[in-house]
Amino acid sequence: MSDYPHNSSDIVIVGGGVIGSAIAYFLTSDPVFSGRVTVIERDPTYARASTPLSAGGIRQQFSTPENIAIGRFGATFLKQVPELLEVEGDRPDIHFVEGGYLFLASETGRPILERNHATQRAEGVEGTVLLEPAELARRFPWLSLEGIALGCLGVRDEGWFDPFTLLQAFKRKARSLGAVYLKDEVTGIERDAGRITAVTLREGGRLACGTMVNAAGAQAGRVAALAGIALPVVPKKRFVYVFDCRTPIEPLAPLTIDPSGVYFRPEGKGFIGGVSPPEDRDPDSDDLEVEYDLFEETVWPSLAERVPAFEAIKLTGAWAGHYDYNIVDQNGIVGRHPEIANLVFANGFSGHGLQQSPAVGRAVAELILQGGYRSIDLTRFGYERFARDEPILELNVV
Repeated sequence: MSDYPHNSSDIVIVGGGVIGSAIAYFLTSDPVFSGRVTVIERDPTYARASTPLSAGGIRQQFSTPENIAIGRFGATFLKQVPELLEVEGDRPDIHFVEGGYLFLASETGRPILERNHATQRAEGVEGTVLLEPAELARRFPWLSLEGIALGCLGVRDEGWFDPFTLLQAFKRKARSLGAVYLKDEVTGIERDAGRITAVTLREGGRLACGTMVNAAGAQAGRVAALAGIALPVVPKKRFVYVFDCRTPIEPLAPLTIDPSGVYFRPEGKGFIGGVSPPEDRDPDSDDLEVEYDLFEETVWPSLAERVPAFEAIKLTGAWAGHYDYNIVDQNGIVGRHPEIANLVFANGFSGHGLQQSPAVGRAVAELILQGGYRSIDLTRFGYERFARDEPILELNVV
């Protein structure tokens, strides 16, 4: 085992990505908590981690009230990151660009977009507006409206930011408040009846724990299996393509989602974009090889159809990252295991983990330290919903 000075911890968080580090921050920043928090992260360089390889977006445009509330808190938190996550005078800048999301709908999708917008308004979101084709044409003259019946634009509290800076800011602040980050990998989980008693580590050590949090991202299903638990989370590859356009796109484009599912947004002087592959081309995957055929066959044709200037784009780069994909309903799994009281899940966000990390971090800390949710009630996201066959069907999946 590494030179960690203790063989036990009040709270052991498996996974030091943005979810695990957000949980560590909210735990250690609670003024009434004085326990020991240990975060186990197998790769502190985060070279293959989902967080730095994501597209870095945040939105309120969801159809589920809980996801909307999570997004609202996330936007508020991101704007306060320099103050909240300051360490010794160093105020992190996550470069939050409040550029908005623009969801486009066909005539068939129009009722869904209208219903989602009504739900957002009912949940207190005031920064999303429905735009008819004429208004879309006025605001975005570069946009082709062929087949478009309606758009919904986030005019505030939506946009994109630097994922890696947020992760490092959470981690640095949590460590300054006493959290210990251990470079190691969990290879076993010990159970005694209805409790997790300890985790065993690749370096050969054993760490007893009062509470264990599974925040292992794309590896969460495998970590759960070490405790004999079936967790419906698998690693799925997603690709981000980088391209330039010789024709200026003005005014600034929001993060735009075509009815086909293809998205794009500005990135520096160029753009990034992508699409979720069809189910028959979306196996579980641990590698990070990029599939360029998906860009040529699906992404580029849809981009060129929606933005005529994109017919002449030049692909300048691409990367792959992993979703911690919840195969049941693509929503987060948050809360205690129903039969193992000291095991807490924070998994399966299916591409939304980065933007949901502030609210999930706060919620898990509340659950552990206060015995229940105090800010946003995430009970519906509990593990028990699978046994009850009550999936959460989110209509605004990107």
